[in-house]
Amino acid sequence: MTTPAPLVASDLDRTLIYSAAALHLAGPDAKAPRLLCVEVYEGRPLSYLTETAAALLAELADRAAFVPATTRTRAQYRRIHLPGPPPEFAVCANGGHLLVNGVSDEDWQRTVAARLAADCAPLDEIGAHLARTTDPAWLRSRRTAEDLFAYLVVERPLLPEGWVAELAGWAEERGWTVSLQGRKVYVVPRPLTKSAAVAEVARRTGATGILAAGDSLLDIDLLLAADRGWRPGHGELADTGWGAPHVTALDTRGVAAGEAIVRALLRGATEPERAC
Repeated sequence: MTTPAPLVASDLDRTLIYSAAALHLAGPDAKAPRLLCVEVYEGRPLSYLTETAAALLAELADRAAFVPATTRTRAQYRRIHLPGPPPEFAVCANGGHLLVNGVSDEDWQRTVAARLAADCAPLDEIGAHLARTTDPAWLRSRRTAEDLFAYLVVERPLLPEGWVAELAGWAEERGWTVSLQGRKVYVVPRPLTKSAAVAEVARRTGATGILAAGDSLLDIDLLLAADRGWRPGHGELADTGWGAPHVTALDTRGVAAGEAIVRALLRGATEPERAC
């Protein structure tokens, strides 16, 4: 009898795919890896992975249930064209939307809405607080995503010392969490998690295990819910030294880390006893 392959869920930005600024290429240009562009926006290339990673990801998608799990909105996610067949399932808006063959699942939307209404202050209250406490001197834009959570684009060097921690304390009392990722400050309802949506996919598919990868604080719940996990040598998790016994912390940074992560996920999905 064939052993069912585990579910493979991974964050996208700065885990599998990378902007030009995040590639972290080192050494002579002649030895730089060949890159494949997987996202174009307003006529400009935005996101890349190595050609080797692309081939490995296509193989992974053929051999296991691969689930992109991203904080991106549905529109932002649809700009990405990953190698291999389109994933049957995808998690967007940090778990707020579960796409099934590209369409947001209405049952999941109702489940999420009920959880947020029961456990969290409304988004309007969060937005009003952000409007009162931000300063044009360092704020570049204030946005909401899918009417589910808020995020700010900031000039990070100009952020007042302690402002993010103060916001996190205020938000925690209202059932929300705060994450600083590069130039973005995310304010997200605590029940809105990638792990909850991925667990729903595992339930529907009958997967016997979960492999996961991610780089940010918003990926912690996904990594903790997985049987095995990987994180790159950059990002919030690396910067804070976060770890768990079943999560492998790679030293590799940038797009090379993305390639290493895909290789590890493929090995874990096809040869579980050799996953490392």
